[in-house]
Amino acid sequence: MAEVYAARRDRLRERTAAGGTAAALVSRPANVRYLAGAAPPGAVLLLKDDGDLLVLAEAPDARPGDPQPDDGLLTQVLPDPRGDTAVTAATLAAAHGADALAVEEHHLTVARHRAVATAAPGLRLADVGGVVEQLRLVKDEDEIACLRIAAEIADQALGELLESILVGRTERHLALELERRLVDHGADGPAFATSVGTGPDAGRVGHRPTDRRVEEGDFLSVCLGAAYRGYRCEIGRTFVIGTSPADWQIELYDAVFAAQRAGREALTPGVACRDVDRAARHVLESAGHQEGVPPRTGHGVGLENDEDPQFAPSAMGKLDACVPVTVEPGVHLPGRGGVRIDDTLVVRSDADGGPELLTITTKELLAL
Repeated sequence: MAEVYAARRDRLRERTAAGGTAAALVSRPANVRYLAGAAPPGAVLLLKDDGDLLVLAEAPDARPGDPQPDDGLLTQVLPDPRGDTAVTAATLAAAHGADALAVEEHHLTVARHRAVATAAPGLRLADVGGVVEQLRLVKDEDEIACLRIAAEIADQALGELLESILVGRTERHLALELERRLVDHGADGPAFATSVGTGPDAGRVGHRPTDRRVEEGDFLSVCLGAAYRGYRCEIGRTFVIGTSPADWQIELYDAVFAAQRAGREALTPGVACRDVDRAARHVLESAGHQEGVPPRTGHGVGLENDEDPQFAPSAMGKLDACVPVTVEPGVHLPGRGGVRIDDTLVVRSDADGGPELLTITTKELLAL
């Protein structure tokens, strides 16, 4: 992997050099991990002509299974862990003759940016912008393999839960059990806080589990994700508890299912991101659900759970091949509940078989 990380850093170096800065300071943790192989707390990465340097607040643990920095990187540990790694890195850049430094202004706080400028007054600070995030957008096959394993873990955890007795258990209990099962099956941990919603809370985006108990006839919606070697997948499903679904539940579920299928089928290299959203949203609006549809119907995933691209009416840009995304339309009816169906897929060309579905738990409306 050392060659992979070095190639990534070289691509960033080319981009910053084209903007007139030979040195760059990367501070956003996901970006540090992408370029260095690991991002211990507080670590920053300094790219410079005479060798790249990972500045650490303290010596990293060497526990089995923990990500380790690229062996090809020089490292420097602060003498005092209470110091600022970004300030130290900027000082080192100036000491090595740099006259300009590209920093991630979207990540540095105002106070930290000011501290960097004060510590190295001879440096001209420039904004690297979202260059690293753009580099992260298209995944290589090793990254996709990690996402594939994360999806398998999430599918397995959800499948086991569906085989257990659910009536009478609380949303909070079910969420905690799912997160435990993720770890039991090899995940680093949950990719994000697991959401379990029942009854009137089913289908609400970002619903935080409560002590409400699962009841007969409820919709039960679950949204969870697994992190594996830093890469994060997402899956969401909706079920009916303990009885045959009511007519309104079938109608609502069928509409969301059709919208999700339309969004998945729209995932083609070169398609506009807003057109993916439009494909899913049009189905729901045609079914009379103009209200209750979330502001977006999907997004990218990777080292962070919420990356570009975004699927929303105002989204910019087009899809590339080998970009992992979610397609997650839903409808929530206040006071009644709702439906959300969420898959993680990888954009592939038709010649490569079309979109690759990573999360494969059934989307049939099951009565549990």
